[in-house]
Amino acid sequence: MLILSNISKLYDGTSAERSSLHQEVDLILDGSRIHALEPHAPDRPLAPGDSKVDCSGLTVTPGLIDCHGHITVLGLADEHIDRMNSQATIVYVERILYTSLVHGGVTTMRDIGGATDWMKRLVDEGIVIGPRLKIAICMLSTTGGHADFRGPDRCHGELSRLWPTAPGRPSSIVDGPWACRQRVREVAACGADLIKVCASPGVASPSDKLEHREFTPEELTSITDEAKARGLRVAAHAHSSTGIESAIENGVHDIQHISYMDERLVERAAAKGCTVTPTSWVIYELLEAEGLSPFVMEKVKQVAEVHAKAVQFAASGDLPILMGTDPVLPGMHGRNYMELYYLMREGLSSLSAWYGSTGLAAKEIGADDCGAIAPGKRADLLVARGDVIEDPRLFAEGMVEVIQDGVGYRAGLEGVPQRDFAGTLAATLPPPPVAGRKE
Repeated sequence: MLILSNISKLYDGTSAERSSLHQEVDLILDGSRIHALEPHAPDRPLAPGDSKVDCSGLTVTPGLIDCHGHITVLGLADEHIDRMNSQATIVYVERILYTSLVHGGVTTMRDIGGATDWMKRLVDEGIVIGPRLKIAICMLSTTGGHADFRGPDRCHGELSRLWPTAPGRPSSIVDGPWACRQRVREVAACGADLIKVCASPGVASPSDKLEHREFTPEELTSITDEAKARGLRVAAHAHSSTGIESAIENGVHDIQHISYMDERLVERAAAKGCTVTPTSWVIYELLEAEGLSPFVMEKVKQVAEVHAKAVQFAASGDLPILMGTDPVLPGMHGRNYMELYYLMREGLSSLSAWYGSTGLAAKEIGADDCGAIAPGKRADLLVARGDVIEDPRLFAEGMVEVIQDGVGYRAGLEGVPQRDFAGTLAATLPPPPVAGRKE
C-alpha cells in the first residue's frame, strides 16, 4: 500500500457539495486503485511493503477529465494544419498527449474530432504517454459547414484540410440523410466511442455564418438514430439558438459551446436529459489570438458577448455541465485546468466546475472507473501546492505530481512510483514549452 499522508485539503469528485471536501486525511492506494480515504492517523502502522508520503500542506484532487479535447490540432493557422497533415502527425500528437497529462493534469480525455483508434491504442499499449482516450474520430459537418476547411481558392474539388480522410478516419463532410447514416456506420466501425456532429455553424470555420443552418432535422435525426442503434451517444457543436434547439429536439445528448442558450432552451434540454459542455476558456483565447480573419474575429466577438449568460442559464436550470477545453490555439494544450477557472469566472461555483471535470464527467462519457477518489476507482490524482480547488490557475506553478493508475509522471513526490519512459516516444522527446496568455 502507498499512503499519501496528512493531505491538507482533498476534493473527492463525488459531488458538487461541500461534503466532497476533506481536510487532514490519509489516502491509501493499492497499486493502480484507490483503497481507502480515512482521517489522518499520525501513528498509522505500516505493514511490510507499505510506504508513506508526507502530503501536509498539499491539495489533492482527482485527475481531470477533459470532455472536449483535440489531440490532432496544433492551431488554426495554415502552418499548423499543414504540420498535422504531414508525415510527422504522430510526433505532434505525442507531444500534445504528453503535455496534456503531465502539465495539464488530464488523465482521461474525450477527443471530439481528429483522433483515431490507432492513436488511442498507442496510449493503451504504453507506447505514447497521455490521457486515456474516448474518441469521436470525425466531426460530421455539411459541405461548406463548420468542419469544411478548404484552401484559400475555395476550389470545389479540394477536400477539407481539417482532419482529411486517413486510415481509420472517414471524411467529416457528409450530406443527405442516408449518406449520414452510412457515415455514422463507418465511424462506428472505425472504433468511435461517440459521434460528434455540427448542429450549427462555428466560430473558427472560414465561410459559415453563425445564423446559418448546418444539418436539416432529417439529417440530424438520421445521425442520432443510427448512433443510438450502435449504442453511441451524440455530442453536438452548437452555438446558435436554432442549432441548440435542433440538437435538443433531434436526439443529441451533449450540447457543446451553447453560446446562445437561453432559459427556454435550458428547460427543453433538461426535459430531454441533455448535458452541456460550454468550452468557456477558448472564447477568451480567441479574442486575443493573432492572425484570425476579420470574418472569424467578428464571430468570436458575437459569442463572447453572450456566452457567460448562457452558462449562467445552464447553471440556474441545473443542467449537468461538463468541462471541455476545445484547445484549438497554440499554448492551450498543457493548460487544460484553465477551463475550470473560466467556468467559475462565468458563474459556476468552484465545486460545480470541479464536479464537471471529474465524477460527473466520468459518468457521462462512460468512464465509470475513474473521476472520483473512492475505493475501487483508478488512482488518478493531482497533487498541488495552494488551493487549486478555489483557483485552478495555481496549477501553473503549483503542480507537484500527476498520478495516473497509481504511477507518477513528474517526480514531484518522493516515494510515489514513477513511470519508466523507456520504450515510449517521450523517451526521445523533451516536453514542449507551455506557452500562452498569463492570467
